[in-house]
Amino acid sequence: MPLELDDQQLVDEAIADAQGSTKLLVRDPAESQKLGWFDVICTILNRTIGSGIYVSPAIVLKSTNSVGISLLLWSAGAVIGMSALLVWLELGLSVPKYDLHSRGLVEPRQGETTLECVPRNGGEKNYLEYIYKAPKLRTICMYGVVYVILGNLSGNAIAFGIYVLEASGIKGHDAAIRGLAVAALTVACLLHGAWRNGGIVVNNMLASLKVLILIAVICIGFAASAGATFGHGPVHGETVDPTTGKVTSNFDTHSSFTHARHGVASYADSLLFIVYTYSGYEQPFYVLSEVKRPRQVFAISTIAAMSLVTVLFVLVNVAYLCAVSFNPTLNSELDMATLFFTEVFGTNAAPRVMSGIIALSIFGNIVVMTFTASRVKQEIAKEGIFGRRLSLFFASSTTTPYAYLKARLFPSQLATSQQVPPEQSPAAALFLHWVFSMIMIGATSSTIPNISYTILVSLYSYTVVVLVGFFVAGGLLYLRFLSDERKTWKVNAGFRPWGGPAAAIIYCLVCTFLIIAAFLPPSAGSPFHKSRTEVEWWIVPTVGLGSLALAYVYYLVFAYAVPRMKKQRLFVERTATIVRDNGEWVQAVERVEALWIAREVPTANSANGNGNYVEMVNVHAK
Repeated sequence: MPLELDDQQLVDEAIADAQGSTKLLVRDPAESQKLGWFDVICTILNRTIGSGIYVSPAIVLKSTNSVGISLLLWSAGAVIGMSALLVWLELGLSVPKYDLHSRGLVEPRQGETTLECVPRNGGEKNYLEYIYKAPKLRTICMYGVVYVILGNLSGNAIAFGIYVLEASGIKGHDAAIRGLAVAALTVACLLHGAWRNGGIVVNNMLASLKVLILIAVICIGFAASAGATFGHGPVHGETVDPTTGKVTSNFDTHSSFTHARHGVASYADSLLFIVYTYSGYEQPFYVLSEVKRPRQVFAISTIAAMSLVTVLFVLVNVAYLCAVSFNPTLNSELDMATLFFTEVFGTNAAPRVMSGIIALSIFGNIVVMTFTASRVKQEIAKEGIFGRRLSLFFASSTTTPYAYLKARLFPSQLATSQQVPPEQSPAAALFLHWVFSMIMIGATSSTIPNISYTILVSLYSYTVVVLVGFFVAGGLLYLRFLSDERKTWKVNAGFRPWGGPAAAIIYCLVCTFLIIAAFLPPSAGSPFHKSRTEVEWWIVPTVGLGSLALAYVYYLVFAYAVPRMKKQRLFVERTATIVRDNGEWVQAVERVEALWIAREVPTANSANGNGNYVEMVNVHAK
């Protein structure tokens, strides 16, 4: 529906103010172009259902050496994933906050806060800025540098190349695998850059297909357990005792927990793989300002999506074990789905069929992550941390070629929809995303593809999932119990999760455990041992923490050294135009200004009063 006249006037004034000036104008999608509840659900499903649910179960089973503990870890992963979602919901619907009362847009009631939350793209970037305010620039640099470098699925793209060649029956070499990885990432970036709505449609189709595939796996597994045959005879998931050779059911409570490993590192690594498999809940938060009626539908949609994911993942693991026998020779290098279909159908075609399904699932991951991560990198660029010219370039949005061609070929449709601007995409941020994806693929080119995949996925999991999760969940606990807002946070929060702070406590403790346990060496025989991975156990956590140190060095150089050399300071201002849409406050347009101006003695406004020479004006509303 069109904006009210006074709101439309605010938007027109913002556009006029940006024209002919040095300010960058970034428009949010019109209401008709925004994501609906089904789009939000598919965003989570398409990111969560990837190679993990097909590959990780065999790794976890071999690592724990116990069917019972494996299933318990997957069930725990469901609780952890839902806890993480509740943390993100509490922050996502509560920050950032804008002073709308001072503009006369809202009449404050007695005892009511003078600030209103307006959803914005960026996800945890916004939450970390809000929690760790002093100095804001340090927080932005430390998160922004890490996410720009590691916030991509280059590891998944390599896995895509591996499975495509396996599905085609071609004995590929490393160059072919990496070529397919580059092609997958390039196609995803071009899709979202050329046709925004087309990328959303492809995302929804892939998500729906992947759910149907998992449902089929569950039905086949349970049918096989009930005695159904699929042209190969009956199959039963059994556990073979490695010492006595005794055979029992996988679900025998007396044997499913025997001979479990005792090394903490194996359980920590298994849990890290499971947490990574459940990750995906954060994707719609990256595009929150592009969601219709977020306060009405967003929480319900995301909880419904994660609930579906948790049920599917646990049932799929049970279905696998209905057919796949666990014995000392279980090959954890094969994905569990291939073992499952080989047992059920008894055909040599099963590995190739499953490789094709896994490749399709991975491509879905790449499609959705490209869409959401580019928005985060656009938001990071708006803060000016790449310098004036590059920041404004990567922060820009452009009309998509599809919208341009549609306007040229069908001008009559354009005339009837003058109030709806043509769809835009963050083409420059997509290019930034593509560049660093290529760099990560190139950086691991000296290793074989399987090792490259393990390194890149583990590094992403440790930094973007676990380290960031620790600071977000820990920061929420700080807001609740130690900050100046501790008495009003619960009252003013836009979402109040079940159990109060329980979700934040659970997720913070899990992330803390994974951060520390990653430095413990895995036991011999574990699939995470160097003899299997060819990578020392301490490399991934060291590089992960090292990326934070690198980001801090970048902050020091950018905030202090560069301004001293240039004898100028960078002034960055973001001005959001807030309007009413479907009864909710939303961001319509944003103006970004970044200028190098003559350096002055640091003031209280310079870098939030911490003495550097980059002045950042907090985002405010007009």
